[in-house]
Amino acid sequence: MAVNIPHHIAIIMDGNGRWAQRRGHSRVFGHVRGSSRVKGIVREADRLGVRALTLYAFSTENWNRPPTELKVLWRLLKKYLQREVAELDRENVRFRVIGELDRLDTDVREVIDSAVERLSGNSGLQLTFALSYGARRELCRAARLFAEDCESGRRHASEMNEELFRQYLWTAELGELDSVDLVIRTSGERRVSNFLLWQAAYAEFYFTDLCWPDFEPRHLQEAIQDFSSRERRFGAVGEKAVRDPRSRSDGATIARGPVAKI
Repeated sequence: MAVNIPHHIAIIMDGNGRWAQRRGHSRVFGHVRGSSRVKGIVREADRLGVRALTLYAFSTENWNRPPTELKVLWRLLKKYLQREVAELDRENVRFRVIGELDRLDTDVREVIDSAVERLSGNSGLQLTFALSYGARRELCRAARLFAEDCESGRRHASEMNEELFRQYLWTAELGELDSVDLVIRTSGERRVSNFLLWQAAYAEFYFTDLCWPDFEPRHLQEAIQDFSSRERRFGAVGEKAVRDPRSRSDGATIARGPVAKI
């Protein structure tokens, strides 16, 4: 079946701990199983022609978890990057990380920086991990940076508009792909959890009761099929309803995504 593929998909990978506890295991076991799902989802998104994929891996609120659990999470992150970076490079995937990275330990930062540098020249799927990320903090940071530019004389308050504000966000390097088309959340929860509040302003949302360790490529296909069946109005009607009102300095907009068979 031919479907309309979203340009940018963002996934809230939720439910690792609950998945494990329901099976009589520790939360750590759920994180291990959950980390093993990332590779397949990244591959499938790339195969289908998704241009940007952002994974919510660790929020600012997650710092409140037990130290032993945090240690496992960072070990899994390092293991994933070290193991997969060569294949990501072969597949022309570009990798970025957004969030308060200064809060991460040096050894974690070194692995992240190495992967980002190695994949920096690639032009295929734009893969982003949101780590130590919170959308409210992102927005506050953007406002502060703009205020600092105004104080220094580099900017004037009257210049502020949506296009300029986007340039101060962590996702600025994504350019026209920074606006999210589809947000997927696993585990049965129906909330945004402080994730990409600006970028997902016009996103479609897809919620599934599956916990992240059970989320497979076929479930990504189902989410995309559901997305493809929706009429995206963006506050308009008729022919204009299919156009994405993401602000661009040249007045251009991104309309429909690529069409693929699932």
